[in-house]
Amino acid sequence: MYSTLISAQQLQAIQTSGQPLMIFDCSFDLMNPAAGEEQYRKTHIPGAVYANLDTDLSDQGVVDSDGRHHPHPDAASGGRHPLPSREKFAMWLCSVGFANDMQAVVYDRNGANYCGRLWWMLKWAGHDAVAVLDGGLQAWLAAGGQVTDQAEPSHFQSNFELGPALRSLVTTTDVVKALGKREQTIIDARGTPRYKGEVEPLDPVAGHIPGALNRPFTQNIGADGKFKPATQLKAEFDQLLAGRAPATVVHHCGSGASAIPNVIAMELAGFGPTALYAGSWSEWCSDPKRPVEKG
Repeated sequence: MYSTLISAQQLQAIQTSGQPLMIFDCSFDLMNPAAGEEQYRKTHIPGAVYANLDTDLSDQGVVDSDGRHHPHPDAASGGRHPLPSREKFAMWLCSVGFANDMQAVVYDRNGANYCGRLWWMLKWAGHDAVAVLDGGLQAWLAAGGQVTDQAEPSHFQSNFELGPALRSLVTTTDVVKALGKREQTIIDARGTPRYKGEVEPLDPVAGHIPGALNRPFTQNIGADGKFKPATQLKAEFDQLLAGRAPATVVHHCGSGASAIPNVIAMELAGFGPTALYAGSWSEWCSDPKRPVEKG
């Protein structure tokens, strides 16, 4: 079973072994939401199911006249990409034919920016056998992996059963309650200019949650497009945490997707599972009463 990363060669070995497997292509572009599916249709790993961040991995809420997103009452988070309830997510897994005995492999062509969301959601649904294809589609192609532009046949509906959540979800209420206290260390995965509030291309307010540390998710990826070695990741997070307990860490980003490479990196480094604030900055800044820090 693979539960964090899987190499292109390891995935090829599973494909030939006949082990129950489902591959998900999670390619996406926040600035052009249709682009990911177009890329998938032109080139994907044979058998891969497309998982759309907007429609499959997020609750379809409503957007008001001010551009603010309001999730459905049963959504598990707010923000631009509200996390669906575990039950609604399980229904989607059933609809694409995913079953509890399968190894899931998730990939994108965006430096693990989007496929990590599905990795985390499967863990949250109680499914441990899910791994990110290290280096994404680019590494697959470099390893001589096959690709296709053919449409994939529909899968029979499965009966995926939820298990106890294997990762922790933190709400806005939780973050507010522990703000400024030693039992919470917030890590913001957005780019530094957004964290500092110098630019804000996506959300109505610029800045960050007071006291949050900044580690852009791209810092987890090496020049080869794969996650950095565990020893290097450990040294970098040790420096960032500066003595703070790893167990207190709560990750977030803009809308709950690009924070996941930080979650995975901490696990690769040996720190163990850490929590996710899925509503992230987009949910935090939706209420003007919540404090905002700049710089």
